[in-house]
This record gives sequence, structure tokens and C-alpha cells, in this order.
Amino acid sequence: MRNYIFWLLLIISLLTGCMNSDQYQAQNHSINKNETAIKETEGEFIASLKQEVTIAAVGDLLIHSTVYNDAWNGERYNFIPMLEPISQYLKSPTITMANQETIMGGEKIGLSTYPQFNSPFELGDDLKELGVDLVTMANNHTLDRGEQAIRNAINHYEKIGMDYTGSFKSEEDKKRIRVINTDEGISIAFLSYTYGTNGMTIPPGKEYLVNLINRTQIKADVAKAQDMADAIIVSYHFGEEYQPLPNQQQKELVQYSADLGVDVIIGHHPHVLQPIEWVEGKNGNQTLVAYSLGNFVSGQYELYQRTGGIFEFKISKESKDKTKITVHSPDFLPTFVSFERSGESLKNVAVVPLKEIDTQQLPNRSSYLEEIRQHLSQNIEDLEFIE
Repeated sequence: MRNYIFWLLLIISLLTGCMNSDQYQAQNHSINKNETAIKETEGEFIASLKQEVTIAAVGDLLIHSTVYNDAWNGERYNFIPMLEPISQYLKSPTITMANQETIMGGEKIGLSTYPQFNSPFELGDDLKELGVDLVTMANNHTLDRGEQAIRNAINHYEKIGMDYTGSFKSEEDKKRIRVINTDEGISIAFLSYTYGTNGMTIPPGKEYLVNLINRTQIKADVAKAQDMADAIIVSYHFGEEYQPLPNQQQKELVQYSADLGVDVIIGHHPHVLQPIEWVEGKNGNQTLVAYSLGNFVSGQYELYQRTGGIFEFKISKESKDKTKITVHSPDFLPTFVSFERSGESLKNVAVVPLKEIDTQQLPNRSSYLEEIRQHLSQNIEDLEFIE
């Protein structure tokens, strides 16, 4: 009996061992299949990997004497305190661009205010420290202080490593399309043009000093940029001052640019905010347009001229079979230039998020903020506001 039990147990054990071996092999085969599937999925994921960058743009840096006098601290012109309240929004995007409305020719040639501006070099230094990566220079005040001021500004931008476009030091410099290659593998080209220069004549043979709005040149520049970059952002200094809506000339130039395939258009000059919208190009492409970003910092006193903002959007690049570039997720942070006015002087100038402005400065802050939001988003459904 004992021998019978022994042999029975031995047989059961052998049979169980065989079954476990078969199960193990089947299980191992299943794991190998799963690992293969995971590797294939990872391969597909890598092949279709989407990179993304955030771009921010601000409006006019219109540096009146009231602004740079307030920036003087006894040793230097220090603009950081007046921009500190919004510094996080300048630093966090991948690329931040600003419109340098007043030429930055430096103190040696004499600082000046309206109608012919000249700003101190420290403005560029402080913008760089606060996160601005590129300035657009083509506007109606580019020639305010002549060629020397332009060269001084460009020399200083190059010294501090600030990209610039719209005004150049030579014909060769003008031919070099400004392209920023990001760590995310997305390249952005920047172009800048102005409607005019307040009647000031560009020196003969030196048309490179400022880009004027010329459709032939714009078409050629865009075509060149398309061969060099994933996306193109164009800044136009155009429109009518203090008008809340774009005029027909603005709309026609925007449509022309969209038809060329421009991805984003940033407008300046009206000194007040104008609506944001999508414009469809002739090939079905969508161009994101901000007709005017208003004043970012200035010495102008009126309510709407003290209101500007930081315009953000994302550009994504998807590489699967064919590279796809998409502009999306437009956001806006309304800002307000806060100050204390004493006669013709300003004290404690600061650019502050409109949502945070002291109600002593703006008693109807909540209703005014809602008004600005409605104004900007009247022609666009997907514009979000930064909270």
C-alpha cells in the first residue's frame, strides 16, 4: 500500500511539473508578445512625438521722459521695478517678444521724449534680464534720432545677446532672416515692418535701416523664411492710433499675409487693444492675428492707452509620416500701467495684471476687465484669459 501511494504521488508530481513547465512556457511566450507590442507602441509614439513651445508677445514699449525719469534711481535707469509685477509671465514662455517703439540710442546722444524719442541702454539690459528674447524695431519712430541711434541700439542688442528684427545695420544684416531654434526642436522666424516713419526720409541707399510695409518684399521674405523655419511670426506696425477696431487696410494686409502662409501676425501702433481672431488663408491654413496689443508701458494717461497685455499662444510640431505645425491655445493676460501722477511727472510706474490693479487706481476694475475680455474675444471662440 505504501509503495502504491509512493508511486502515485510520484506520478502526480511528474505530471504537475510538466503542466507547470508548459504553463510557464506559455506565460513566457505571452510576456514576450507583450514586450514586443510595447516596443512597437513606443516606436510609434516616438515616430509621432509632438514637441511644443509657448510664445509670448507684448505691445508697445513707449518710453516717454516721464517713464525713464521715474526709472532713474540715482545711479542708473532701472526699469526692473516697474516690470517686476509681470516678470513671471515674461520669463516662463519659450520665447518672449516685445515691440521697441522708441529707439534705444543711449544717453551719449541725449535721451528724448515725444515726438522724437530716444531711450537709455538700460531698458534693453532689463528686458533681457526679465525674459524678453527678441525686439521688433520697425515702427514710425525708428528714424526719430537718425542712423546713429539705430546703430547704437543694434550694437547694444548684439552686445547683450538680444535678437532684433525690422531695422538693420547693413544690407547683409537685413538679408539674414531672424530664426530662433528652440531646444524643443521647433524653429520660429520673425519678420517686422512699419507703415511709415512719420514723414522722415530713409537715407538713400540705406533702406535697410527700417523695413517698410511692401508686399513684394514681404512675399520674398516669407518665402525665404518658409525654407528656414517651422513657423513664421510677422509684426506689423499699422492701423489708426487710438481706434479700437482694425481698419480695412489692416484687414487686407492680414489676409494677404495669411494667403502667403504666415502663421501668426502681431499688430502694433494704435496704442489701444484691438480684437484677436483667426483668419483663413487661401489654402485653408489658419493664421492667428492680434491686430493691436496696445501699450505695454508708456507715459500716456488715458484709460485705454494704459491698458495692454501679454499675448500667449502655443506652436506644436508633430512628426509622423509628414511634419505638421499647429498654432493653438491663444491666451491673454490684460495689463494696466499703474502710476501716481503729480503735475507732468509720474511716480511708481508699474505694469500690473489688470485683475490685480488697486481699486483706488481703477475703481471699476471688475467691470472694466470684463469689458476688455469681451472686446478682445468678440471674433474668436477659443481665446482664454490667464488667471
